[in-house]
Amino acid sequence: MRILLLLAILLAAPLPYAAETWPEIGWDALLPKDWDPAADFKNLDLSNLQDSDPKAMEALDKLKVAWDTAPAEPAMNGKRGRIAGFVLPLERQGEKVTAFLIVPYFGACLHTPPPPANQIIHAKSARPLAGVRMMQPLWTYGTFSVQRGETEWGVAGYRLVVDKVVPYEEPRRK
Repeated sequence: MRILLLLAILLAAPLPYAAETWPEIGWDALLPKDWDPAADFKNLDLSNLQDSDPKAMEALDKLKVAWDTAPAEPAMNGKRGRIAGFVLPLERQGEKVTAFLIVPYFGACLHTPPPPANQIIHAKSARPLAGVRMMQPLWTYGTFSVQRGETEWGVAGYRLVVDKVVPYEEPRRK
């Protein structure tokens, strides 16, 4: 009888971590609805520019400033969820990672220019994470805050306090 009672108590108790729901956050959710990344470039005719043209260099500099100051979506502040993206490790403890960037596409930040600040997330974990490698696709779970920060790879518009990471797997097709 005691075993049945113990089983009933265990089954009725909420499962800690595993049963929590983590809403999926898409990269579009990080963009303010009224932000137009091309607004300052609508009158620029790229077809008439060569890479070495001073006007092309001026446009690239202007793009970098616009993207480094890209606004974050205030509704993301304090939001819990999970986001899929590619990892750029920033801080390590031995072989484990404690801080990294999350970016929306493979190669982002490794090439110039990096994505806009509202498409770069600076993730920090209180405990070192094993197996996190450069450009590895991961689901990262945690709590977002709107917090701008400069890194060697680009300006991040968000901070994510990491609860856990898991390898990204393609959704199964039905």
